[in-house]
Amino acid sequence: MDDWIIWLIFAVVLGVAELFTLTTALGLLGGAALLTSVAAVLGLPVPLQLLVFAASLAAGVVVVRPIAKRHLKLQPSSKRFGIQALVGKTAYVLREVNGREGRVQIGGEEWSAKAYDETLVIPAGAVVDVIEIEGATALVYPRE
Repeated sequence: MDDWIIWLIFAVVLGVAELFTLTTALGLLGGAALLTSVAAVLGLPVPLQLLVFAASLAAGVVVVRPIAKRHLKLQPSSKRFGIQALVGKTAYVLREVNGREGRVQIGGEEWSAKAYDETLVIPAGAVVDVIEIEGATALVYPRE
């Protein structure tokens, strides 16, 4: 069997394994094997093929891996959306909030609200933080 076919099989196996692990490590190895397959097609001897493999893997680690890690940090898997995105936001009390009822404005929308600590009474005009969303009711706590 030709060298380039072996390198190509190696690249495909590593690429498929990368799809299941999503670590970028196997993808870098697969990419290096693919470049080495091209070098083998060009007729380079095995020692030079190994050198191409090592050089392309090192280049991948130095160039591609930091870019991939930066991308993963920009897109955290715990990104909140919908009503859960309101947790942690600041709200303005429109009508007195106690442990049973009240009204707040969160980002331009009016919400029903209850005090997170049921013993609290928060007067109208106060600024509060949204601690939790329970159905259509915001549980809030006064800002200090």
